[in-house]
Amino acid sequence: MEHITERRTLTSAAARHGTLWDRAVLALDANWTGTSTVPSRTLYPHQWSWDSAFIAIGLRHVSPVRAQVELETLIAAQWGDGRIPHIVFHPDVPLDAYFPSPDFWRSSAAGRAAGAPHTVQTSGIVQPPVHALAAWLVHRADPALSRSRGFLTRVYPGLAAWHRYLLHRRDLGGGGLVSVVHPWEQGMDNNPCWDAPLSRVTPAPARTFRRADLEHGAADDRPTDLDYGRYVRLAMDYRDGEYADGQGPFAVEDPSFNALLAASEHALARIACELGAAGTARHARAERLTAALVDRLWDPAAGMFFGRDLHGGGLVEEYTVSGLIPLILPALPRDVVAALVRTACGPHFGVGDQVRLAPSYDLLGPAFDPHRYWRGPAWFNTNWLLERGLRLHGEHARAALLRAALLDVAGASDFAEYVDPYTGAGCGARGFGWTAALTLDLLGERTSG
Repeated sequence: MEHITERRTLTSAAARHGTLWDRAVLALDANWTGTSTVPSRTLYPHQWSWDSAFIAIGLRHVSPVRAQVELETLIAAQWGDGRIPHIVFHPDVPLDAYFPSPDFWRSSAAGRAAGAPHTVQTSGIVQPPVHALAAWLVHRADPALSRSRGFLTRVYPGLAAWHRYLLHRRDLGGGGLVSVVHPWEQGMDNNPCWDAPLSRVTPAPARTFRRADLEHGAADDRPTDLDYGRYVRLAMDYRDGEYADGQGPFAVEDPSFNALLAASEHALARIACELGAAGTARHARAERLTAALVDRLWDPAAGMFFGRDLHGGGLVEEYTVSGLIPLILPALPRDVVAALVRTACGPHFGVGDQVRLAPSYDLLGPAFDPHRYWRGPAWFNTNWLLERGLRLHGEHARAALLRAALLDVAGASDFAEYVDPYTGAGCGARGFGWTAALTLDLLGERTSG
């Protein structure tokens, strides 16, 4: 196994957390495969799309080369239609180690018309588009090294094709926003905001699949068999339809997915400028996405962004952390920013006084559960995004408190996959990839993005 040997200059805060820094590095080292980083050796033994983006953001502080390779490996598995799959399977991992496994997705056969690669097996769905933002931050960590390796030159065409796929193939509502066609695509798999859209999906019978996740996680922390059966049915139907978009019963315009696309459009504009091309059109596209978010998903009375169910009609009025993520956008109107901050710090999320970290779901919601996957627990990537958004909009004191809580909880939970938002007690896997990586980012010297 290659070990991380590069070290970047640390701030005084990072120096005070030297032990935490070393522990985070060791966690990432343990999950490194030679070409990418798995989220967890036990629970998630392959390469995950948005995990790799967050992991690269942390790796840039200790090994910019590894951070670049992380993204290059993922983009090498891109499909011909531009989609970046949510899983890239490692061929040496046994099929029964994770479900759905490569023989379920059948990417090279079922995805032939969409240009699935033949050299590697992948899933057929996608995950949130954090990749261009990650690529820009990785480049800025060591621009000279990046230029000498031709990093941005190599990844830019794939990133541009990825955004083109989303903007052209996934605007299923015709309003300028991207739709997800499976809860796994949005990343917050088991969130109550999916309950209504999923209710139209007939679940696959439990006897037709085996849940490998329950071998490594407590059943009370994981999705129910009923929900999992619906996930499997959606994925099967998408596969059997040769991964053609716009045909299934599930299509939702999600706030965080579209906010991350807009943020990555801004990053892609900066990458284009670095490569000598104009970035004006991409910045304008990012601002159009921001405007569409406000137009289609913002509820001023609630002070919240909600997802839009394209088949069920109207907004899904569930307070989830996804609705806070648009804070990362620089062109968000001031009144929207102020309302979002009030919502984040109010009784629904309790940031700043009621909880250690922002929960994934409404503290007051009927489905709130502090331990069950995305139905209440706090996650490090969403809180990292929230911290970034608060800083962007001048909420420095609140951002500093959230940053301190993230570091404390990361260390105390041994870099848990997710935690109880009230107590910080760890749930799921330990030594989790993006938790360790984003700990490094919070400790490390911030690079101008």
